[in-house]
Amino acid sequence: MMTAFARTVILYFLIMTGLRLMGKRQIGELEPGELVLTMMISDLATVPMQDFGIPLLAGVIPILTLLALSMLLSQWSLSSLRFRRLACGAPSVLIRNGILQQETMRKNRYTLDELLEELRSQGITGVEEVQYAVLENSGHLSVLPWARCQPPTAEQLGVKTGEEGALPMILVNDGRLLRQNLKAQGLDGTWLQKTLQKEGLSSHREAFLLTVDDRGRVCCVKKEGRP
Repeated sequence: MMTAFARTVILYFLIMTGLRLMGKRQIGELEPGELVLTMMISDLATVPMQDFGIPLLAGVIPILTLLALSMLLSQWSLSSLRFRRLACGAPSVLIRNGILQQETMRKNRYTLDELLEELRSQGITGVEEVQYAVLENSGHLSVLPWARCQPPTAEQLGVKTGEEGALPMILVNDGRLLRQNLKAQGLDGTWLQKTLQKEGLSSHREAFLLTVDDRGRVCCVKKEGRP
């Protein structure tokens, strides 16, 4: 029993470390090579976890080899545009200036029903509203409507929003003080205590969420169940 537990823990952390090295991507955003790598690693990991007669290294070594190969190919992709196109492919334009590129759709095996469904999911009802629709390497469809079909921005309407540089920083997360974030904002414990007192709290442990943005605006959410 302990052997199975130890093997599972080791392989779990090994795979998690490897996937973190691949970068922060969702499954639907993986390129073909990354998706194949993920599937192969999952298969390799299940064998030594289920069959105790197989040495653990028989699963670890192939996994490390695949991860090393993936990192090597990624490095080649960064240094060679030709290799990047070969390994990852290139984006394909399915709609250009409101006109369907039928040959490109056939080449990518992208049906008209799939295209219309994707357009509807982005709030577009007709092909003529789209200036460009690009099928990315990840399979995601990037849709760029004509300027006349896009909602007006605050800049176009001449409205001043006053939101520039107002990214909030989390200082307290479910009662836990993030001291690194507090220091990054140039704040100290004295400021924190005064802010908590203004919110009717005696300690950061009573706060569910506390944020402050670059303009000094504070948002505080108390933990539920407290008077």
